[in-house]
Amino acid sequence: MKARFQRKYLAIPYVAFLVFFVVIPLLLIVYYAFSDKSGALSFNALKGFFSSTEKIEVLLVSLTYSFLNTLICLLLAYPLAMILANKKYNKNAVIVMIFVMPMWINFVIRSGALRDILTWIGLSGGYYPEFATLAGMVYNYLPFAVLPLYTTMLNMDRAQLEASSDLGATPIQTFFKVYVPLTKPGIVSAILMIFMPTISSYVISNIMSERKVTLFGGLINQYFNLGAYNDGSFVALIMLILVALIAYFSKRGESSDSNARGSLW
Repeated sequence: MKARFQRKYLAIPYVAFLVFFVVIPLLLIVYYAFSDKSGALSFNALKGFFSSTEKIEVLLVSLTYSFLNTLICLLLAYPLAMILANKKYNKNAVIVMIFVMPMWINFVIRSGALRDILTWIGLSGGYYPEFATLAGMVYNYLPFAVLPLYTTMLNMDRAQLEASSDLGATPIQTFFKVYVPLTKPGIVSAILMIFMPTISSYVISNIMSERKVTLFGGLINQYFNLGAYNDGSFVALIMLILVALIAYFSKRGESSDSNARGSLW
């Protein structure tokens, strides 16, 4: 009897990819995080992490950079996306492409170019490592804030803005009570696309600060380069938990807001 082709078979490559490149690596991280060099069950990596002020400090520094980078990118990208989405100021897609094109260049090359510019104006990472690192983060991740905000603003229902004005709301009231809530999906997407990668980033900080600023991703890289797979895996596990929590609460807040809007309308 001839076997019939079913559409569910198309999922086999996707499932195989997830198993070999997502599930198995995650299981290996968990295994190494809670074992010693001999492979026996051990919580030494856990004790070593929470008893080390250096590791906790790196975690706090990484969270601080992630928060500042996300905040600055949003503050810069929001008005920029508003201008790009306004057809009165942007009548074609050329200006949008100007902000997209830097994403086509490797971020290592972009970071190296920015480092040279900062060095030329006297703000090199050797003397101002914190500023140079943050500048490199904002420079590299700003397009990831502009694009989701621009897309959301471009597709929003502007009839609600007109209705708000017709009902007597001032432009400021319309902006904070109608415009900003309508763009919340873009804000959430921008946060997820900036905050989470910043935690795990280490190449940008190494280039911009000349290795004077160590972030969480850099700490993991150091452990694995030294062959300390147990400690490195536990630090990676902590980072994965943080990323998962951020994604969960962000999506939960977005879903709650969508349900609230649905109940009002």
